[in-house]
Amino acid sequence: MATDPLDALRLALMQDVLPVGLAVADRVRKGGPREVLAAFDGSHPDPLGHLRQEGEPAASRVREGLDRLQPGLGNPVMKVEVRDVEPVPSAAATPGDSEETAELQDVLARIAARLDALERHLIAGGPGDTAGR
Repeated sequence: MATDPLDALRLALMQDVLPVGLAVADRVRKGGPREVLAAFDGSHPDPLGHLRQEGEPAASRVREGLDRLQPGLGNPVMKVEVRDVEPVPSAAATPGDSEETAELQDVLARIAARLDALERHLIAGGPGDTAGR
C-alpha cells in the first residue's frame, strides 16, 4: 500500500522530532546550551536516541492534548488494509473435534441454564427479599 508522504512526514515529526525537540528545550531550560551539548559528549552511544527517550513522556502528553483537540492529530491514525480471509476447510478437522464440539455445547447449555435460573431467582427477589411479605 502506498504511503502518503505528508502522513509519513507528520508521523516522523510526532514520533521522532517532537520528543527530541522537547528534550532539548527542557535541557536548555534547566541548564542552558551547556546542558544540551552534554547530551553529545560521548557518554551515550546514540545521543539522539537518548534525547528521544528523555523527551518521550512530554511528547506523549503533547500528542494526547492534540488528540483532545482533534482525534488523530497527535497520534496519527494508521491506515490498514482489510480483506476477507478464506475459511479453513473442514477436511483438516480431526475425528476428536466433533466429540470436543459436542462436549463444549453441553457445557455451554448447562451454563445457559444456570444463568437463566439465576436470573429468575434475582427477578423473584431471592430468599432474602422481605419487601413482598
